[in-house]
Amino acid sequence: MVDFKFGQVMSTLWKTKEFVLFRFLIYMGITLAYIIGTGTGGGIGYLVGSAGDGKEAGLFYGMVGGFTLVSGVLYYVREYLLYLVKAGHIAVIVKHLDGEPMPDGKGQIKYAQEVVKERFKESSVLFGVDQLIKGVLKTFNRIFSGVMSFIPVLPQGIVNFVNAVINMSLTYVDEVILAYYIRNNSENPWEDSRKALVLYAQNYKTFLKNALFLTIITWVLSLLVLVLVFAPLAWILSIVGYTGNMWVLILAIVTAWGIKAALIDPIAMTALMQVFFKVTEGQEPNPEWEAKLERGSKKFVEMKNKAVGWAKSKFGGSKTDTAQIEKQ
Repeated sequence: MVDFKFGQVMSTLWKTKEFVLFRFLIYMGITLAYIIGTGTGGGIGYLVGSAGDGKEAGLFYGMVGGFTLVSGVLYYVREYLLYLVKAGHIAVIVKHLDGEPMPDGKGQIKYAQEVVKERFKESSVLFGVDQLIKGVLKTFNRIFSGVMSFIPVLPQGIVNFVNAVINMSLTYVDEVILAYYIRNNSENPWEDSRKALVLYAQNYKTFLKNALFLTIITWVLSLLVLVLVFAPLAWILSIVGYTGNMWVLILAIVTAWGIKAALIDPIAMTALMQVFFKVTEGQEPNPEWEAKLERGSKKFVEMKNKAVGWAKSKFGGSKTDTAQIEKQ
């Protein structure tokens, strides 16, 4: 049914346990920031509201303010989370999937940071590549959604559910494409990401099948985590005087997201890397699929233009390299 070996996936993640722990601490730190920010904001709002008759309103708006403040800070550091956490973990996983030992005298975190800095001199470049990959992948979702809607035997509710799952599954595919670039050790992130997208497209049935399976499993586990953390968070918020369920649910979702991002997502990401490397081994990008992507996605065309621009700017650019990219 699936094309990955679960035992090898878990073995690889165990070998990267140093980075898994680092990832866990980062995302739990984010979760804790939400809990502290929301709780502190609620406490301040409650005290301000005590001056009048608006204790409950003050508590509510204080919690909204604390939650919004933390969200705003995280929005501005999202590039660095991708740069230092996700891409770094991808680099370490690729190393172990290929059966290569870590360089002597280097820990996983230090090695990962060196690889990412070498491949992406600036976090903005990695972020830009990641966003364009997501944009191209959405093309697949739109195409598949259109096909699903024309199947008369399926109720609309099932069609909407399948489309939603497909959309969520793209979360892991963009990380796999970044893994392809890191593994190739090339000089042009835009060009290698473009090639990886074409390889994904020409094997999309295999990848979509595995991605859907993994997405369903990860969200089932995430819902289980959500149920388990609800009661402890209700107790924590009761300390600052909040007894409702809405904010408990919101923070439980944030906590479940943090645990999912730290511990559950790496399983799906590693499994899809394994599938991608296995299926695309020895393949070359299909020109027909490349033409389809150019016709269907402006983001893909933009990626190709950036690949040409990167080749031209690299030490003055090589006419051979740029001509080859433009020809493809």
